[in-house]
Amino acid sequence: MAALSVHNHGQQTTPLALMNYASVKVGSQETTVQKKDIIKSPQPRPVIAGVQMERISSTDHPPPRVFTGDLHPSAAGGDDAAESPPGFKRDRWITFFAMFIGYASFYLTRNSLAYTAPSMLKDPALGMDLAKIGGLTSILPVAYGFSKFLSGVLGARTSPVMLLAGGLVATASVNIFFGASTAYPLLLAFWGLNGLLQGLGSPACARILTSWYPDRERGTFWGFWTASNNIGGFLAPIIAGNAAAHYGWRYGMFAPGAIALAMSVIVALFMKESPEKLGYPPVGEGKPKPKTAAEPAGGAPKRSLWALLYQDCVKSPYVWLFAIAYFFVYVDKGVANAATQVSGLELGGLFGSLSSGAISDHLVRNNDGSKGNVGLRVQVVMAYSVATAAVLAAFWACPNVAWMQWLLVAGVGFTLYGPQMLIGLCGAEVVPKASVSAANGMLGWISYLGAANAGVPLAMIVQRYGWDAFFIAMVASCAVVVLLMTPMANLKSYSQREAQGLVKAA
Repeated sequence: MAALSVHNHGQQTTPLALMNYASVKVGSQETTVQKKDIIKSPQPRPVIAGVQMERISSTDHPPPRVFTGDLHPSAAGGDDAAESPPGFKRDRWITFFAMFIGYASFYLTRNSLAYTAPSMLKDPALGMDLAKIGGLTSILPVAYGFSKFLSGVLGARTSPVMLLAGGLVATASVNIFFGASTAYPLLLAFWGLNGLLQGLGSPACARILTSWYPDRERGTFWGFWTASNNIGGFLAPIIAGNAAAHYGWRYGMFAPGAIALAMSVIVALFMKESPEKLGYPPVGEGKPKPKTAAEPAGGAPKRSLWALLYQDCVKSPYVWLFAIAYFFVYVDKGVANAATQVSGLELGGLFGSLSSGAISDHLVRNNDGSKGNVGLRVQVVMAYSVATAAVLAAFWACPNVAWMQWLLVAGVGFTLYGPQMLIGLCGAEVVPKASVSAANGMLGWISYLGAANAGVPLAMIVQRYGWDAFFIAMVASCAVVVLLMTPMANLKSYSQREAQGLVKAA
């Protein structure tokens, strides 16, 4: 095979000479040319069979990299992986931080009454008793369950920044008005309104996470986001409880309200609903998709809320399977929360959420495309559910030793909060981005039904058949989750199915 080689000439071999001149030798014929004549030739080079070219110039550059939104080096093939645009990581962290503290503030305003109620009972001007406190604590979850669904559907057409910041302003104001009130009907109305407003947070955060994070990272950051629940729950007794104990019950409501108002300003100023709002390309897309012939010049028309809810969520068998599985996960979670008000459950749950998200991301990053990304997360849900059953069985057989029981309670939290977090993420990934909020609301509503209805049936089981039957029912719930997840163990995400032409582009 003849060889084509390039050599630099000239008695003074300076960098300039090396850059500008070269000789091209094909076989025995050698010609001295300027490199610019080779590089800038208006005619395309002919391909000559039997000629092998060697590039030795140090001035050649690789083609420019294209942003895909995958920030992990292995996402696009090792060291040559696509890089994020300048400033993207910084802006994403700012958005995440604003979202995190905003959602934690929702938990602060939701739990303020629980740590203010003891001081309310001591105020003779209120005439408060345990029955009235019970009425207040009962109305919020009823309103909250309805709000989860309604907020998810309406949130599909509202900016997530407006949803989160506006919801914080509203729930903060309700806490302050509650603290300024005395009449019981007003207190009841304000606390019911607080329940309706609490559902605004989750759909907004789900949209932010799916917009800013590709599937290879989404599980990890979805887990970090759920940790805001723990932070808000941890701060509530410190802020509301201490304020009520030292300054009176009204300040137990004023303090969380004031903090939530301040956090709403941070959310409004620093949280951005998508990379596109800051001029970055969409996450996961290196270049805009070409318009199809049927698509109008201005882009596809927006679908109605009914289309988003019915076509993408209600008609989806996957969303229903996740929703029913969520119901049974929350049955176990609701009972665990009611039965074990100890730090071990929440501490274990925090690490369970973080670890399950990181494990599922690891599986997705190492997926060669032959497996479904959602299915890989489902497999983690199944593994954690089996582990939950095992820990429950161990707790059932555990002797009355305090440290052993604490560890097992932490183990229940670890294995239970993992599926709780991942099922919500899976539900968001099987629908188009425009329908994430609606899917989140639907799953949240059904999961709430599981938590709200866990107490009475399981209490009847304990009363009639004893504690052995109670633990059997809890383990059976784990088995139901595994069975419901099995058909989706290789389920592809919506973006995967769209890329493969299995669904119409939304």
